[in-house]
Amino acid sequence: MVTGKASPAKAAVGDRPVFAYIASLPQPQRAIAERVDALAARTLPGLERSVKWGMAYYGVGDGWCFSCGGFAGHVKLMFINGAALKPVPPVTPLAMGKATRGVELRTVDDLDEVQVADWMRQVTAVPGVGSKKR
Repeated sequence: MVTGKASPAKAAVGDRPVFAYIASLPQPQRAIAERVDALAARTLPGLERSVKWGMAYYGVGDGWCFSCGGFAGHVKLMFINGAALKPVPPVTPLAMGKATRGVELRTVDDLDEVQVADWMRQVTAVPGVGSKKR
C-alpha cells in the first residue's frame, strides 16, 4: 500500500532489495520507478543501489546521490544537493534537507528522460551524502 509516507521496506544495500522494493509498488508507481531505475542503470556506470528510509537510493562512488520512492498518486525522484543542479529541479521536499530538490511523477509520460539523465550525471559528479555506503 502506497501512502503519503515512504514504504516500510527494510533498509538493505544492493540491487536485489531495490528490485524487490520496486516490484512491491502498485501501478503506475511501479512502471515509473522501473523506468527511473533503468535510466539510472543506462546513464551511470558503476551504479550502486540501496533501500533506505523506505525508498530506493542510488549512488556512484562516494555516497548516495538521489532517491526514488513511490507515494499515493506519484513517485518522488529527489536529488541530494539538487539545489546546485542546472536547471534546479522544481520540487523542494519536506524533511529531506535544505539542498534536496526533485520532481514528482504521476505517470511514466511525466519522466523527461533527457533532463533526468542530465541531472543524474550532474549530481553524481560531486560527492554524495555520506562517505560510506552502509
